[in-house]
Amino acid sequence: MPRPVHFEVHAEDLDRAQEFYETVLGWRFQVWGDGSYRLITTGSDGPGIDGGMVRRQGPRGDDQTPVIAWVCTVSVDDVDAYLAEALAAGGSQAVAKMAVPGVGWLAYVKDTEGNIFGLMQSDSSAR
Repeated sequence: MPRPVHFEVHAEDLDRAQEFYETVLGWRFQVWGDGSYRLITTGSDGPGIDGGMVRRQGPRGDDQTPVIAWVCTVSVDDVDAYLAEALAAGGSQAVAKMAVPGVGWLAYVKDTEGNIFGLMQSDSSAR
């Protein structure tokens, strides 16, 4: 059964958002890759997951902006199969399947209520 393994904060200004979460929640951030993505460590006390922060695609308030939220991502063994299942069940695609280099394949879907979640298939050869 797929379980949440990661979350992402989508932000217009990465530095501003990082400062907010460091101040309010004490989270730690590490730049990953070319700097457009930051890994978030939320702590080690009790249950929980770590996440990341990514630059939002499109300006806030634009009806075409695909993600204004924290997105939880579930680990799946076949992102294409789960995407097809989500679409068949009445969901829609929010962001097309993409490679996360060295990590795997990621797609965002919307459920029947418009809530967004990610599907991640591990694949260290993804490019």
